[in-house]
Amino acid sequence: MPGRVDGMISKRLQGVPPSGTVKISNLVSQMVAEGKDIVSFSMGEPDFTTPDNIIKACVDSLEGGFTHYTPSAGIPELRKAIAQVASRDNGIPCKPSNVLVTPTKQAIFLIALGYLDPGDEVLLPDPAWVSYEAVVRLAGATPVYVNTTSEDRFVIDPDRVSEAITHKTKMMIVNSPSNPTGCVQPRESLAAISEICADRGIRVLSDEIYEHIVYSGKHYSMAAFPDAFENTLTVSGLSKTYAMTGWRLGWVIAPEDDVKAINRLQTHSITCCTSFTQPAAVEALLGPQDARKSMVGEFRKRRDLAMDLISEIPGLECSLPDGAFYLFPKYDAKISSTELAEILLQKGCVAVTPGRAFGPAGEGHFRLSYATSEDRIIEGMGRIKRTLADL
Repeated sequence: MPGRVDGMISKRLQGVPPSGTVKISNLVSQMVAEGKDIVSFSMGEPDFTTPDNIIKACVDSLEGGFTHYTPSAGIPELRKAIAQVASRDNGIPCKPSNVLVTPTKQAIFLIALGYLDPGDEVLLPDPAWVSYEAVVRLAGATPVYVNTTSEDRFVIDPDRVSEAITHKTKMMIVNSPSNPTGCVQPRESLAAISEICADRGIRVLSDEIYEHIVYSGKHYSMAAFPDAFENTLTVSGLSKTYAMTGWRLGWVIAPEDDVKAINRLQTHSITCCTSFTQPAAVEALLGPQDARKSMVGEFRKRRDLAMDLISEIPGLECSLPDGAFYLFPKYDAKISSTELAEILLQKGCVAVTPGRAFGPAGEGHFRLSYATSEDRIIEGMGRIKRTLADL
């Protein structure tokens, strides 16, 4: 019966569009299954295999029979390792009791459901990762975008943050290094935003999933600023840094009362993270870091290659990203980013994500992930150049 599905699902879900990145990825998979050669720059996933020492730790835990429920907040050894590394590397004043082990995207959902009510407003940098808006809307709150520009290298202006705050503002989400822009927010900007939010009673959700993929400058954790810890919910994980996207393992670092509140939701959803992955996560954090550093070195080489090739494509401009593994070029063709992405895929057999998927300021851009081999980057950029020339 026409319209039956929309009539059955909740109003909150009807207002949430499909993920722009996953939508493109699914279409790519379909075209590949049909025998087409597609160069995919659409998914934010390292093409490396998880390092051997981490895989071995997981196999050892399986063979040792570690296959049952764990404490909902995570095994003590992992919570301790996360706190140790966050304190040592990022200056976050945390203890194991400040850590909840949960998949990174799940962490963002739990925080939204745990802290947002209908009528609340949440500040998002524009452009921002595609799922922030969806999560905010699912919680019944309203996203409010704070514009950034390629001319300013997508740095968040604290004055614009202040201007966007109303009596309804409940939270601000900050992502540095950024998906989709690769911007590593400078210390001055983050410190000012942290102070503004603390003064106005606005919680900060700091998404730091790309924290170790930094090529120049330095990553700063917002919870490490003076008097900021009590006001900050820090989210991170293993997916990007250790090529562990399929493992679905991350964490929240927050004051103890927040951890207990968020964990209450976890006990009613996934109960706990997969047991045998958690000892492997300890190995990832505390074991040798050579593989991690090697991957970051490869990402840097690929970034530089992709930037060189983009500079040769008429009609494209791109600021140099300092972190993550994305380019967010601006184009001058007089069509929408969705139309451009469709043309590049259908005619050029190259997949990118339309910039509008990341917010209003993303229009006129597209996102390109260079987490693929140099040969595919060269081939894909050539296809983009030829397809844009035909426009």
